[in-house]
Amino acid sequence: MEIYLVGGAVRDELLGISNDKSVKDYVVVGSSPEEMKSLGYRQVGKNFPVFIDPKSSDEYALARTESKVGVGYSGFEFDTSKTVTLEQDLYRRDLTINAIARNLEDELIDPYGGLKDITTKTIRHVSDAFSEDPVRLLRVARFASRFHKLGFSIAPETRKLMQQMVTSGEVDALVPERVFKELSLALCTDKPSIFFDVLLESSAYHRLFPMLSSTGSHISQLVDASVEDLEVKFALWLHQQKLEDITALSSHLKCPKDYQQVAELVAKWYIFSKDLLSHSEQEVLNFYLKTDSLRRQRRFEKILIAFKELGVDVKPISEILVALKAINVSKLDKALIVEQIAQKRLSVIGRFLNSTK
Repeated sequence: MEIYLVGGAVRDELLGISNDKSVKDYVVVGSSPEEMKSLGYRQVGKNFPVFIDPKSSDEYALARTESKVGVGYSGFEFDTSKTVTLEQDLYRRDLTINAIARNLEDELIDPYGGLKDITTKTIRHVSDAFSEDPVRLLRVARFASRFHKLGFSIAPETRKLMQQMVTSGEVDALVPERVFKELSLALCTDKPSIFFDVLLESSAYHRLFPMLSSTGSHISQLVDASVEDLEVKFALWLHQQKLEDITALSSHLKCPKDYQQVAELVAKWYIFSKDLLSHSEQEVLNFYLKTDSLRRQRRFEKILIAFKELGVDVKPISEILVALKAINVSKLDKALIVEQIAQKRLSVIGRFLNSTK
């Protein structure tokens, strides 16, 4: 039984960057499910033996080979017998930079040129089996986004293979939940626009997001804004789309409701917000009511962040909101409270608008 550290932990250490995952991934060669369980590891899958170290929570997977028997990333059969070698396990991985292992003696095992590709800053597939798993297309786009600041680019032969995956229809087997997961991870990088650019270049963009109409570079570049909130970045990506298309996309990707709501509200109101002060008191009040700004203040703050990135002067919007929140309703006639609150709000907005003229 031999144990090797693999994957992102090895790659990121060689790149000199901190790894996103606190849990490390190991490959175990020459073992069996029975032996792993006898050593105290907890099995998490019957047909795909992965084991958890109860002390460290690190993952230990039996070395395996894969055979394509169906469509999509789930259409594989696995061989996890004791005869499977480390080189065979590394061969079925997606990229050379992810196919480097380190043994317990701290020696590197690099049968497919991952170290060279780290030196030349190249994202390259290990083998043509890359095209059998459509998730890998998304992962390459995400790695290109994440490692752009380090100077990495995608190898021409890998770009060609990705385009073939789209042409063959393999990319259509991607489940929406996995697309959203990779999209979310890409939005966390310094340069999410690269993720979209790679999908556009490979012709995967319209296959993954068929309900979206516009894809100009000026749209995708907005997601590179130096904001950390993913809901805001999601909204910036979609701010020029039609509301019905944002709704359709959100439903298709099964994304959290907050993502959808922020994106829809930004798309609906950012043009209005640009010249907020030119509108009537009632129109401005409708803006605050329709965005539910007084009750959903945290969500409204995200909307304002997106507006600011879109070039809107959000200072007057915030000042009016503060004034609206300061209205004292305790002395109002309960029987007429709805009408009186509306009148007070209109009065507050009117005074503010007049003060700016």
